[in-house]
Amino acid sequence: MQMLMTVMLVAQMLAALVMIGLVLIQHGKGADMGASFGSGASGSLFGATGSANFLSRSTAVCATVFFVCTLGLAYLGNQRGEATDGGSVLDRPVAPVPAASAPAIPGAASAAATDAAPVAPAASGPAQIPTK
Repeated sequence: MQMLMTVMLVAQMLAALVMIGLVLIQHGKGADMGASFGSGASGSLFGATGSANFLSRSTAVCATVFFVCTLGLAYLGNQRGEATDGGSVLDRPVAPVPAASAPAIPGAASAAATDAAPVAPAASGPAQIPTK
């Protein structure tokens, strides 16, 4: 299962990088306007119109591979989470809070114990809303 996730992650990263490169190579729709006035922008490796079809189809293929890998990784990640803990994080019991440590001064422990009143836990929920 881990090997499949690694392969899908590598494929997703490669598809993303190739897709970024393909998008940066493509020229916008306004770039053809300059070619009509005599600039050399229309000459390219694929010819005047051949690059649009090749690059746009290659971008679509890379986008499809990227989204399929994303969905596969989401599915596999969800399956792995259910197999290990069997439920939601909210279903787990709360870990107990450790007790406060004793004071460093030996004589202060007895004085603090006699003078201190028990502390009520902090209010939660609607009890935190101040009233007028």
